[in-house]
Amino acid sequence: MVTRSPSAPPKPRPAGLTGAPAAMRKCFVQGGLTWVDVMYPTRDEVFALGEHHQFHPLHIEDVLSRIQRPKIDDEAGYVFLVLHFPLFDKVERLSVISEVDIFVGQDFVITFHDGRLRPLRRLTQTAADERGSELLLGRGSGFLLYRIIEALINYCFPMLYRLDEKLDDIEEALFKPEAQRVVQDLSYIRRDIIALRRIIRPNIPVVRLLAGRERDYLHLDEEQYFGDLVDGLNRLWDMLEEQKEIIEGLDSTLFNVMSNRLNQEMKLFTLITVILGPMTLIASILGMNVSIPYANNPWALPAVLLAMVLIGAGLFLYFRHKRLV
Repeated sequence: MVTRSPSAPPKPRPAGLTGAPAAMRKCFVQGGLTWVDVMYPTRDEVFALGEHHQFHPLHIEDVLSRIQRPKIDDEAGYVFLVLHFPLFDKVERLSVISEVDIFVGQDFVITFHDGRLRPLRRLTQTAADERGSELLLGRGSGFLLYRIIEALINYCFPMLYRLDEKLDDIEEALFKPEAQRVVQDLSYIRRDIIALRRIIRPNIPVVRLLAGRERDYLHLDEEQYFGDLVDGLNRLWDMLEEQKEIIEGLDSTLFNVMSNRLNQEMKLFTLITVILGPMTLIASILGMNVSIPYANNPWALPAVLLAMVLIGAGLFLYFRHKRLV
């Protein structure tokens, strides 16, 4: 069945590619199997390949459009996949979506992407070597599809490991004075985890559908190989669930720490105000424009200052005795 995708704007090209070739096609042939990898696909390139392999027009349109969610469509003689994988934007400090469109038939695999996913570039470099081409393409289109998705899934694990390291650093810095930096880092990591969950989660039912149906032209044990991919995605999701729980716990702990620090500071300011209160009262009375006894006595000022110091010291010792300071 072919599902109609909602209309969407054309896929944006990566920044910095102004003046680059309209499309970069790499073709690898081994044992009757052809792998065509297209970076920065253009309308002419997609339509040419679609016409040659008789792809459904809606699938061609999906390649040229931005798909909001991953999908899988089984058509006569081939399967069409749209998968999303994360890319970390160092400027925004956020994982963004990179889309991969894959057509798989009995004697061909065609991939469309924007060239930013390193695993696909590494696989094309491997396929360019005679020995690597035999390992990747020598076992049929189904195995090549498995290796492509496996590489993309494995590419996600180091990203989550780095998040684990950042969470450990935040946990260590949680009780240190740099609270403002901890709050900012925690906010960035929380936003990144939300983005990763939004990217990875929709892939799971797509790959599960890929594993749940036999396709003779793939020449592969779908349940075994693609089931392994489902397990990989489930492990990614479990890690994200654990990180979500950790960051919620850190957020709650940080809130308590910040509240405790604020309470300590407010208590200190209150004690200072209480200690200075009597001194302020005495100074206010002596500063009144009225006649005050012994005002002209030369010992009046030292006596008043001594009384203020003794009152302040007495209040400080009292609070110290009560363990308030």
